[in-house]
Amino acid sequence: MQGGKRNAAGMRGFLRSARKNADRDFQDVMKAPARPRSVLNVRNVSAKFRAMRPRLPLLALSVAALTSLAFAETVKDREGAVRKDRTAMEYDARWIYNDFKGGLAKAKQTGKPLLIVLRCVPCLSCAGIDAQVLEEKELIPLLDQFVCVRVINANALDLSLFQFDYDLSFSTLFFNGDGTIYGRYGSWTHQHDPMNKTTAGFRSTLEGALAIHRGFPANKTALAGKQGGPIPFKTAVEIPGLAGKYKAALDWEGKVVQSCVHCHQVGDAFRTSYRDQGKAIPEEWVYPFPKPETIGLTLATDAAARVEAVAADSIAAKAGLKAGDNLISLGGQPLISPADVSWVLHRTTGAANLPVTAKRGNAAVNVSLTLPVGWRETTDISKRVGTWSMRGMAFGGLVLEEPTDEERAKLGIAKDHMALRAKGVGQYGKHAAAKNAGWLKEDVITELDGSSERITEGTAIGRLLRAHKPGDKVKAKVLRAGKTIELSLPIQ
Repeated sequence: MQGGKRNAAGMRGFLRSARKNADRDFQDVMKAPARPRSVLNVRNVSAKFRAMRPRLPLLALSVAALTSLAFAETVKDREGAVRKDRTAMEYDARWIYNDFKGGLAKAKQTGKPLLIVLRCVPCLSCAGIDAQVLEEKELIPLLDQFVCVRVINANALDLSLFQFDYDLSFSTLFFNGDGTIYGRYGSWTHQHDPMNKTTAGFRSTLEGALAIHRGFPANKTALAGKQGGPIPFKTAVEIPGLAGKYKAALDWEGKVVQSCVHCHQVGDAFRTSYRDQGKAIPEEWVYPFPKPETIGLTLATDAAARVEAVAADSIAAKAGLKAGDNLISLGGQPLISPADVSWVLHRTTGAANLPVTAKRGNAAVNVSLTLPVGWRETTDISKRVGTWSMRGMAFGGLVLEEPTDEERAKLGIAKDHMALRAKGVGQYGKHAAAKNAGWLKEDVITELDGSSERITEGTAIGRLLRAHKPGDKVKAKVLRAGKTIELSLPIQ
């Protein structure tokens, strides 16, 4: 414990020093009024700024990455993170800053493919890979073959084009200049480990996008499934719940962070819009972008779509896929990343058969994944930020988990019987509804809505949200201190 305190104190001292040094370097720039990015502005940058520019991105991103925890604590620090990111990046010769339309126009003009990184700057998650993508020398030859754009907010994104995993704080989409999507990249490995700097998988995705670009437009038909599906709102600021609260442009003259629509808010707003209309939330919004593990596949992090492991008795195992297989296409779509696999699954509802083409050694292998009814319910959504709002809707703010088999035995609950323990009970707003209905931490649900089938928290969320409307109360049998009592869950 004392060693941990010393390490934390040392880190705080280092961060204070780093931030002081960064502020000194940025002082002259930060005093200048914000200007839109343009060729004229870049050409007129002072000699002093040009001399500083090569080290500004690394310095800014290093400080942003290392102090993300501090930035998350106060609005002031979060503001500083965003403003320093802008100062460092808007004059960077390689990156177009926060202007995806300008990027599309340049890609069309130059004939280069377009790479758009979407990054939540104040967020600690993915800080490691974000810094590496901006600074790693080995990536430069690949990045130079793209028009590169950095987008830090979702306010004005064209949602017909930008359909990706909104719960990630770092994602990349690849386009042709005409708007055709080549593929997607997003990593839960980096999301869960903020300082993970591994870029081998990202490099493979870059190479895959370039290969698709070289084959365009002859391969355009094979890319049809990669394009965004129908969506009821053009931009995030048109979605009820966000409309009126946010504008298309960030408020650089005021509190910029508070004017920003974060990507996860897009998913939250869509789910809320369905509830407000009295409609069931579609499966793809309850279980967005299912991980390959949902069908039994663990994909390597250093390749486009190489199978690292196949779970026994899983959908993938029954299809005949094996560790070492390199997935070439799924559902007819060429794959350049694990996120592409998740996209195919995201766009697949209900029972389905998905053709797979893989390379096993030097041989081509063609199999079919048979997805049964309800396959999507097994998706693990417990660590998604978007699940928090759904816990309020379905459970009144409870956070549920399954006890271990050993804990089940002590509770006298069979392995095939429902057991969902309240490891958290919300205290405020809509998330306090369960508390107000009498729920306590450590309560264990053994029967819910008339069923005692063993299910996960995620499965329960999906079933309740599809079966019930706001205002309903769902009956539950609960084990509390060795006794069974009856409570109700308020559906919101």
